[in-house]
Amino acid sequence: MKVTVDRDACEANAICAGLVPEVFEVDDDDVLHIKVDEVPATLVDSVRHAVRSCPKAALSLNE
Repeated sequence: MKVTVDRDACEANAICAGLVPEVFEVDDDDVLHIKVDEVPATLVDSVRHAVRSCPKAALSLNE
């Protein structure tokens, strides 16, 4: 599974980074980075929750 970010929609609220810091990171310039190419199986449920929690619906999953 991959997670992607719509850069036009993302406001770098960092909710996802707070929920799953192993996968999401917001840098000092308020830019969201996806830290993994493939979501580890152990984090799939947490990443799904983070995607649903994004206030701008800027994250999507590609299974």
